[in-house]
Amino acid sequence: MTQHQNAHGQPVGAPVPGWQPRPRPPRTPMVGRFCRVEPLDVARHAAELYEANCDDASGANWTYLGIDAPADFAAYRAWLEKMAAGDDPLFHAIVDAGGKAVGVATFMRIDPANGVIEVGNINYSPRLQRKPAATEAMYLMMARVFDELGYRRYEWKCDDLNAPSRAAAGRLGFRYEGTFLQALVYKGRNRDTAWFSITDREWPAIKAAFERWLAPDNFDAEGRQKQGLAELRTAGAR
Repeated sequence: MTQHQNAHGQPVGAPVPGWQPRPRPPRTPMVGRFCRVEPLDVARHAAELYEANCDDASGANWTYLGIDAPADFAAYRAWLEKMAAGDDPLFHAIVDAGGKAVGVATFMRIDPANGVIEVGNINYSPRLQRKPAATEAMYLMMARVFDELGYRRYEWKCDDLNAPSRAAAGRLGFRYEGTFLQALVYKGRNRDTAWFSITDREWPAIKAAFERWLAPDNFDAEGRQKQGLAELRTAGAR
């Protein structure tokens, strides 16, 4: 990589010609083959999301989220209403091919001036976990950030102890950048935060792997994948 220097002979970052602040994410749906990711609408989505989350009877899905599992539908709806009212985080419902809301994810820490955005508050009910729609939802959100809005950096952060989240980040193509020690206190306990990212330079190869993975011919008659996403990304890098 070429090293750039200023007039004093000091190393400086590469120029970003013509850079302008990027638009904020719109409140419009992102539509794929397996799912639709759309702005959270409490009236439309709350009951379906609550029902889907009830399949997680132990409440383990909430361990690393900011709150514990709401006690009942009224509490869940009240929390959703609060979340849906804001623009950052910008909550989205993930709606499966049958038209049912089965998970949520957000755009958050939205920084148009620097072209940085984070995906977070991901809560996939058991009805969405390990389904093609789960992967496609993340692809659709990435495509909005990079292709539609022109951001430079997309972030994923999680509790360093959240092994499933760390594994998901790696599978989806995020690069591990390090762990910030004692970054947060939540639920009365410490959180060391693991940071991951994808940059706009990395996105074309990651996008190509997603599109190969999502192609109809990558699934058998029972809907099982023939090649894994990480496998396809590695093959594309050769």
